[in-house]
Amino acid sequence: MNPSIRIGIADDHPMLREGVANTLRKRADLQVVDQGANAQDAMDIARRVRPDVMLMDVNMPGDVFAAVRFISTQLSNVKVLMLTVSESEDDAFLALEAGARGYVLKGVSGPELVLAIRSVARGETYITPEFANKLLSNNKKHEAQIQTFDLTHREEEVIREVSKGLTNREVASKLMISEKTVKHHMGCVMQKLHARNRVEAVTALRHYREREAVGRLHIGAAKTQMDAGTPPIV
Repeated sequence: MNPSIRIGIADDHPMLREGVANTLRKRADLQVVDQGANAQDAMDIARRVRPDVMLMDVNMPGDVFAAVRFISTQLSNVKVLMLTVSESEDDAFLALEAGARGYVLKGVSGPELVLAIRSVARGETYITPEFANKLLSNNKKHEAQIQTFDLTHREEEVIREVSKGLTNREVASKLMISEKTVKHHMGCVMQKLHARNRVEAVTALRHYREREAVGRLHIGAAKTQMDAGTPPIV
């Protein structure tokens, strides 16, 4: 007999939570081991029961993204799969950045939810195909936007040192250029990043770089999944 996939569910809507549990119980290889109603419950279940997959809603009491991050970093054998009504790109990005291995929209068919759980349990990434299409489209827009922020090699060097907390004089000394040149490059960087000061410039650049990296990682996985012929939402 094949080993079952053990599943925890955290959702603050009891009827929906039980409906999902009943759907999963019909599958011989799936076992619902515990349920909760908030972010703290999700962490408690993950710690106590160590399910293979932890289903979590984005919108429930508590700091959901902190819970996702805790589970993914401290309990690496527990894979987090978001099951939510939220089609917010920011919610998806934050969840995936925190370590979630999948993002599925509520209302999907039972077979697709089961497919998502099995995929995540295997260590793969799964995103609802229709939503993945939206993310792919928006990611292209973000990449186009990021391209307008392209920095020169010297500007990259300057902002990198500035991000470490160095003063203009210290940056100039380290890169063996004049302080005036450092100020010039920082002015160009802030203009390209639409930043009003050094802090905003560093923060904006870090945001776009991380968003681009995470987006390529997870959206690339979603595209591969769609190319492989994942069934559509019904």
